Amino acid sequence: MNGIDRLSAIQSRSTSVVIAEQLTDRIVDGSFRPGEQINEAQVASQLSVSRGPVREALQRLVQEGLLISKPNRGVFVRELTATDVAEIYAAREVIECAAAEIIVARTSEERASTADELEAIVDRMVPLIAAEDWRAVSRIDLAFHTRLVEASGNTRLHRAYLTLATETLICMSNLEQAYPYSNPDGIADGHRGIARLVGTGDMAEIRDALHQHLSSADDYLSSAVDEKLRNGRVIRDVV
Repeated sequence: MNGIDRLSAIQSRSTSVVIAEQLTDRIVDGSFRPGEQINEAQVASQLSVSRGPVREALQRLVQEGLLISKPNRGVFVRELTATDVAEIYAAREVIECAAAEIIVARTSEERASTADELEAIVDRMVPLIAAEDWRAVSRIDLAFHTRLVEASGNTRLHRAYLTLATETLICMSNLEQAYPYSNPDGIADGHRGIARLVGTGDMAEIRDALHQHLSSADDYLSSAVDEKLRNGRVIRDVV
C-alpha cells in the first residue's frame, strides 16, 4: 500500500493544517518514502478536497523542511544525509538545554513534578524495549524529549522542537534499524537518569547527560546513513 492509499478522507471542514498533519504522519511511518514525489492532484482526489488547501499544506511542509520543492517537477520527500542528521541532533541539544535551564530555575517542587512526568514516560518505554518494538520505543523516546521542552513553557522552543522531533522519527523509520541495538538495556536507564537530574536541578550534569545521550544517537544514525550511501542505496528501507 503506497502513501496515497493510506490517506483518509477528511469528514469535517478541511484545512491545510489537517492535510499537513496527515501527510506528515504518512512521511514519518514510511508510506511516503524519501525521494518520493507527492502529487498535489492525487492527494486532493484521495482526500476529496480542492487543490488549494493541499497546495498550502505542501508549501507548509516545504517550509518545515520535510519536503523539497523542485522547479517544474513538484514536491518530494526530503532524503536525509549524514549532515542533516548531525544538524538535527545539534539543534535538538541546543533547544533541550535551553528548556532545561528554564526548568532548573524553578522551585524544587516544580522540578520534581516535571521529573515525575518524564519518569512516567520512561515507564511506558520499558515493556516496549522488552518486546523489542523499536518503532514504538523511538516514538516514546521522542515523546520524552518533546515533553522536556514543552515543560519549559516556552512555546517557541516547543514549536521549533516539534519539527526536529518529526525529522528524527523520519531518520529512525527509514533506516534498516529504527533504534540502536548496541545497548538496549541502557535505553531506559539513560532517559531515567536525565529525568532525575532535572529533579535535582544540576544544570551542568543535565547538559553533560543530554550531550552524551544525543551525541551517541547522532553517531549511530549518521553511521547508518553513511553505510547506505556507500552501498549506493537511498534511505528507503522501513523497519
